[in-house]
Amino acid sequence: MIAAWDLSTAIPHSHVPALTGPTLHLVNFPTRAMTGSHWDASEMCWRHKPEHYDAIHFHEDDIYDFGWQTDFSLTVPEDMPSGVYVMHIEGEGEGGKDAVPFYICPPKGTRHADLCVLIPTFTYVVYGNHARPDYDPAWQGRMRDWGAYPQNPAEYRDYGLSTYNTHSDGSGICHASHRRPLFNFRPGFLTFGATGCSGLRHFPADSHLISWLHAKGIPYDIITDHELHAEGAKVLAGYKAVTTTTHPEYHTAETLDALRDYRDAGGNLLYLGGNGFYWRVARHAENDSLLEIRRAEDGIRAWAAEPGEYYNAFDGSYGGLWRRSGRAPQALVGIGFAAQGDFQGAPYQRMNFDPAFEWLFNGVKEDFFGDYGFSGNGAAGFELDHVDQRIGSPLNHVLLARSAGDNQAFMLVPEEQLTHLTNLTGGSEQDAKHADLIYFELPEGGSVFSVGSITFCGSLPWNDFDNDVSRILENYLACKMTQQ
Repeated sequence: MIAAWDLSTAIPHSHVPALTGPTLHLVNFPTRAMTGSHWDASEMCWRHKPEHYDAIHFHEDDIYDFGWQTDFSLTVPEDMPSGVYVMHIEGEGEGGKDAVPFYICPPKGTRHADLCVLIPTFTYVVYGNHARPDYDPAWQGRMRDWGAYPQNPAEYRDYGLSTYNTHSDGSGICHASHRRPLFNFRPGFLTFGATGCSGLRHFPADSHLISWLHAKGIPYDIITDHELHAEGAKVLAGYKAVTTTTHPEYHTAETLDALRDYRDAGGNLLYLGGNGFYWRVARHAENDSLLEIRRAEDGIRAWAAEPGEYYNAFDGSYGGLWRRSGRAPQALVGIGFAAQGDFQGAPYQRMNFDPAFEWLFNGVKEDFFGDYGFSGNGAAGFELDHVDQRIGSPLNHVLLARSAGDNQAFMLVPEEQLTHLTNLTGGSEQDAKHADLIYFELPEGGSVFSVGSITFCGSLPWNDFDNDVSRILENYLACKMTQQ
């Protein structure tokens, strides 16, 4: 015998200690905590019977790190403002070109603004190189006409796909890394190439909020999920307000704890998207650029984890929806994912006329607002979140507005559905499929402002930033940012 290993040992690690011979070092992070030949369904968690999980799944398309050599590096000047930047790269002759985004945070322990924009880098990486099943090469015509980013991961699968795709053997991809080119993490990338609007999601769509802040002259600092996970609520300390962008879907326990603690200590938290705080991810203890997702039980998902493989290998935690781990989004921001449909939007209808909240509607001209926008042509669309007090929405929340679209074609998310006739809200399915725009205050003086729609920020730049959606957000920030 040259060497022997027990593959059920050291599951969270990137190596397997040897029984005989050298340590087995795993390249490109094949999938661990997978059921082996001894698994008999008597235990669903690998931590309790690791001998039943003595299998490692290797895939020919496992890609973690391309290992490319460094061509250049950037030393960030000490006085470089926190913000979103793009590195433009061009090769000589026909060498091609690229535009690589990066973020500058304020120096550790400092802040240069009263507003913090939280960038959902975990979500970006989890969606990284998503080859959509509805991709059509005919989209290339629009991409050329609009000057959009020309490459699409559906046509360049050798760069490694996202956790919304499957390996070549049909199993779900559950590891995500940014140490490879991510085509859809580029300025001007069109996620939807046949829609009647911009078709932008994730990083490009989040630029709608960034452009609005610049247009309004509102200073801000950037913090990403990576800092939030590593440093907790202290990285947010001192900010008068912290805002998400359009789609903060993927979170660790550490990032949720940080946002909750910031909010409960008197901070003002803005949730400017939809389908947020939805899936649980684990971060590898030995490598902070690697994330894991197990798509357990239900939820809107591109593939389903096999029985017995619901627990993350990286930290042993139960995977799947945060709602299934007792932390529904409603408990953090008052609303949670309810419905999904085509990339189209609708207006909101104002629901609150209490003079105590008139400050939020100052300058708003119509009771129906947001029937415009670069994302879905409307402020309330695509993925919608609603209030549910049974799973955490606070009793003191104020319903400011509700989506007014015809959502017959939208689907109710699986975790809300009970039978073909009933759902968890107790009302009709149609009544459950809406976006709620809410506000509530907390005992230590903090507040939460949640909009319940992925397409909300796409309406901010409309009409040269002069519109009712823009006014409501500006009213909220003007109030909260001037508080002592």
